[in-house]
Order: sequence, then C-alpha cells, then structure tokens
Amino acid sequence: MFSLAGADLTRFLFAMVLLLAAANLLGYVAERLAIPRVIGEVAGGLLLGPTCFGTLFPASFHWLYLGFHSESDLFGFIYQLGTILLLFTAGLKFQSRFAKSDIKTGLAIIVGSTIIPFLVGWLSTFVFNPSQFEGPDHNVIALKIIVAISIAVTSIPVISKIFSDLGIMHSRFAKIIVAIAGIHDLILWVALAIASGMVTGGHVSSTGAINVWMVSKSLVITLAFLVVCIGVLPWALRKLTSKRANLLFRASFLGYFLVILFALSAIAGYLQVDVMYGALLAGIATKFSLPENLFKKLEEGVLGISYGFFIPLFFAIVGMQLDLAKNFSFGFFILYLIFATLVQGLVVYFTCRIIRIDKLTSFNFAAAMNARGGPGIVLSTVAYSLGIINQDFFAILVMLALLTSWMAGSWLRYILKSGKRLMPGDENLVIQKAQEEIDFQWEPSLE
Repeated sequence: MFSLAGADLTRFLFAMVLLLAAANLLGYVAERLAIPRVIGEVAGGLLLGPTCFGTLFPASFHWLYLGFHSESDLFGFIYQLGTILLLFTAGLKFQSRFAKSDIKTGLAIIVGSTIIPFLVGWLSTFVFNPSQFEGPDHNVIALKIIVAISIAVTSIPVISKIFSDLGIMHSRFAKIIVAIAGIHDLILWVALAIASGMVTGGHVSSTGAINVWMVSKSLVITLAFLVVCIGVLPWALRKLTSKRANLLFRASFLGYFLVILFALSAIAGYLQVDVMYGALLAGIATKFSLPENLFKKLEEGVLGISYGFFIPLFFAIVGMQLDLAKNFSFGFFILYLIFATLVQGLVVYFTCRIIRIDKLTSFNFAAAMNARGGPGIVLSTVAYSLGIINQDFFAILVMLALLTSWMAGSWLRYILKSGKRLMPGDENLVIQKAQEEIDFQWEPSLE
C-alpha cells in the first residue's frame, strides 16, 4: 500500500542527496563569506532547479526531479516537514520577557513595527495593481493581507542566527530584538491564518464579496486557538509530562514532543487556522512547559535534525521553485525592496527617536527589524501553495526575504567591526567565531 519501486526510490534518493549536499555546501560557503546561511541554501536549489540546471540540461533535470509520478509529492512532503520544523524552532526561540528597563522600548517597537507597516502595506495595494500577482484562487482580499504582512514581517530564526554567528546573543540589543521579533511575528501570523482560512473556507464569494460572518468566525477561532496554546497548553503539558504514567514521554523524549508538534499542527489545519501557525504555537507552548535543563536537551535534539536535514532541504526546494529566468519582474522587485525597506526602517527608526533613543541605536533597531528571513519565505510558500499569489510574486517575496536578511547582517557586522556600540549597555562587543567546526582526527587505539 505504501510501497515505492526500487528504481524510483533510487532516483529520488540520488536527487535528494544532490539537493541536500548543494544546500549544505553553499550554506557553509555563505557563512564563511559573512552571508546568512539561508541565502546559500536557497542558492543550492537555484543551481539545481529550472533557473540553472533545468535551463542548461532540461532532459537531465526532468529525469532527476520529475522522473516519476510521485516524486514531486515526496519532495513536497519533505518541503512541508521543513516548514513545520522551521516554525517549531522559531517558537522554541520565542522570548516574551523584557528587562524592566527595556519594556518601553520593546512595546513601542512592537506596536510601531506591526501596525503601521501592515496598514501601509495594505494601502499600497490601491496604488499598484495587485491582480497581476493573483494566484489561481483569485482572492484579492487574501492577496492584500499577504502584501501587508510582507511589509511588516521580521525573522526570529535568521536574526537569531546572525546574532549567534556574531557572538553577541548575550547582548542587551540581541535580547530585545529576539523578544520583539517573536511577539511581532506571532501577531502577524494571526493575519496569515485569517488569509489562509479565507481561501480554504471559501469566505469570499466569486464576485469578491466578503462573508463577514465566516471571516469573523475564522478570527475568533484563530484567537481562541492562540489563547489556548499559550495560556492553557503549557500548564497542561507540565502536568501531563510530569506524570510517571506518561509512557510516551518515558519511551522517547524527543518523539513525545514531535507527537505534540504534529498533533497541534493537525488540529490547526482541521480548524482551518493554518498548519504552520499550529507548529509555531507548538514551539512556544513547549518552551513555556519545560524547565531549563530539559528545554536545552530538546532544543539540541530538534535543531540537530532540523538544521542538518529538513530545513536546508526546505530552503533548497524553495530555490528550486524559483524560475528567475522566466517568472521574475526585476524592475518591480527593486521598487518593492526599496518600498518595504523604507517603510519598516523609517517606522522603527522614528518610533525609537520618539521615545528618545539615540540616532545610531535607532538605526540599528531599524536594520535588525528589516530582516525578513525564514518567516518571509514561509509567508511566500504558504501563500503560493494556497493559490493566493502567483509564481512571479512568490519569487519577489523570497528574494525580498533573502536580501533584507543580508542587509541586516551586513550592517550589524559593520557596526561591530568599526568598534561602535549597538546600543547603550553593549559597549566593547567583539565579533566571535560563528561556530566550532568539527575536525576528523583519527586516534589509533593503544591496545
């Protein structure tokens, strides 16, 4: 019933090996060049996808990646698992607490960087013609929500990785940004869940009229799901996990929390909230439910398999779906990049200046909050898979996420290299080695 022909399995494994190797190798090269790893991983997919390999050797590309009927389904399954695990790890990095001295700064930036860019993004759809980027679902309202989110979204995974690579995760600046990004994106994912529900639940008629009752129902379900996952589920998990009779937890520590992840994702999908929102909330609920020692153990296990296999493949498959030679409007992308960067950057900068933060620190906050990274890519993939956007806008959103992440990392690295401070309290920070490389050293036995 679940069999796969030996020849097909061999071909799929060969294709996957090439994709995984390209993603990890180019990700490594990107890190050595002080570029966010995600850019290298997507570039691996670009090289092996229709943009390069498919254009130069179309027959070989078709044989390798489109060789049998279910091959696209297999890669699609890995792609979805990578998305789920990326958002689960983003939830694990969620920070909800500010130092007392930083509460005003954090709340001001959360409000400013969420509400104003979202509204500006929504209003911008009345200036350019959004119908040129409509997907097969032809849902203009959902498309406008996606545009608004793309202007406002920021990235927990990428900005955290940038701080980790620079060796400044302990700094005051990094702690504030990670906390802001977590709460900020949690709010925006409510909007994405509503857009998803509008498409999957048929909340907009063929004439474009909104079913107000169904949209309101979707909003209530989404918010109720959020409240239960953050307010009730951590308490329930603590109670359940601490029971000696919990045989699943005793049988497999990591497996137990993966069951919770996929169960919550499935429930979210059933409620038409969005599977990916369920994965994000599963990560947050898990973090709030565990003591520090067990959380570190879980995080190490999840990050190992996620960032070694599923997430690099996810980003590489994103790259494979890009056909920049045929489905990419370079001129519009440049305008959209400038627009998105200016809106988010100026809003964060002037929000900081209003609460009397100095100019350099304000600019640093603006640069960091402009990194869209993983959530920006997930936004594009969810919208594309639901038929909200077409391939042209999918490519624009992916490239927007990649370039804004590169810009943020480059600016922060420049500030540290020039000896300037990120904010008061972070004087004398220095760039440290990104991560320890594992060297193979054979030590012969003395026996």
